[in-house]
Amino acid sequence: MENDKVILLDFWASMLGLRLRVALAEKEIEYEYKEEDSASNIKSPLLLKMNPIHKKVPVLIHNGKPVCESFIALEYIDEVWKDKAPLLPTDPYERAQARFWADYIDKLYENFGRKIWSTKGEVQEGAKKGLIDSLKLLEQAALGDKLYFGGESFGFADIALIGIYSWFYALEIFGNFSIEAECPKLDAWDKRCKLRESVSKSLPDPHKIYELLLELKKTYGLE
Repeated sequence: MENDKVILLDFWASMLGLRLRVALAEKEIEYEYKEEDSASNIKSPLLLKMNPIHKKVPVLIHNGKPVCESFIALEYIDEVWKDKAPLLPTDPYERAQARFWADYIDKLYENFGRKIWSTKGEVQEGAKKGLIDSLKLLEQAALGDKLYFGGESFGFADIALIGIYSWFYALEIFGNFSIEAECPKLDAWDKRCKLRESVSKSLPDPHKIYELLLELKKTYGLE
């Protein structure tokens, strides 16, 4: 849509914001990026105005109107700019499946990822096992031998996971495990996704995410 003004309020390491960055790049939508200082929990006046309920990123602002929550914003992007790179399939059942697996993916970090870098001992081991088991199930039941979760087309569930995947390098170091060894098909999927310019240009440096988590561990006394 011509003459649209699109702004993205985001934090460079946000796995949720990364989803929107990839989607906007896939659709070739020009937008203004505004960095929020989520690491220090400082909220800008614009963020507080545009997301007064949750007060967090990402927030997509389209012609002055905010759209919050990453999956809601993803669907909004797909519906508004529907002429290029569809993210959700047209078939209702396939669309429901994409949403189901995206929701499954969304819970991986909250259920397991955070504990891997913020805890030790049995709790960490339990979280590591939970993440690996969940990824194996995802690999087997959702991806299989397909190129992407939706088949031949890069779409909604792929975008959901690629944001979290950017944090896996750090989780592997903290948890002392290898996703490549445990889930080779997912690792191959990750490499395919990174061949896409929309992904490669949006991904944060995984080493910087590791450094960020080290700082957070110090800040919260988790060492």
